[in-house]
Amino acid sequence: MSGNQNRYVVVPTVTVLGVMKFRLVGATKGHALLKKKADALTLKFRGICREIMEKKANMGSMLKDSFFSYTHAVYAAGDGVKHTIQDNVETASVRVLGGLDNVAGVKIPQFETQVIPGDSKMDLAGLGRGGQQLQNCRKAYQKAVDVLATLANLQTAFYTLDEALKVTNRRVNALENVVKPKLENTISYIKGELDELEREEFFRLKKVQKNKQKAVAAVDAEYAAHANGQGPQRTALPEDDFSENAGGNMLSIRDEDIIF
Repeated sequence: MSGNQNRYVVVPTVTVLGVMKFRLVGATKGHALLKKKADALTLKFRGICREIMEKKANMGSMLKDSFFSYTHAVYAAGDGVKHTIQDNVETASVRVLGGLDNVAGVKIPQFETQVIPGDSKMDLAGLGRGGQQLQNCRKAYQKAVDVLATLANLQTAFYTLDEALKVTNRRVNALENVVKPKLENTISYIKGELDELEREEFFRLKKVQKNKQKAVAAVDAEYAAHANGQGPQRTALPEDDFSENAGGNMLSIRDEDIIF
């Protein structure tokens, strides 16, 4: 049968039955924990998908506003605004910091933007011409960088959770459809074999007891027949013709083969 084929090849003993039951308990607990982990990852995955859709929807309009503000700055400050910005920038004012986030045992990279505090030459850029437009352009691009960093964080978490969710679901399906049925079939097989051995032993004991009862009944019948005089009489054993000195001292008997 297919149920007998889908089992482990084991010797049907009580010890193996205990081992299989212990493994089944472990598989059941593992399946429950992995199921909870898969549910938590699925919930987080759906939340990240929703945030990605919202950020991508807002990113287009935000980048459009940033490029439009740059066009305003070029129009207000002239064509030399690019050289003005390059001369006033020494170090990056916005940096992206990396970290790790733990979701149900899965390590997810975390990105976060940090604005370095302090005075910058860009605060004084464009005082002669187009200063307000340059500051507006700077703020617009800072917002765009924040959105891009957040989107990169969400996209990385999306791919990481997707892989972890696939692995977890494969493990859940393997435990649910392969390991647990195999252990249950093995336990059923061992129980059936042990019951069969117990029935055989019970039948053997009954057979032995029945044979003993027959033997006892036969002996009782023979004794009853002897008691009633119906059975054959026992003949007396012949007595050996020993002399009176036969049971005496052996040294008194002379033996010619003995020299001394």
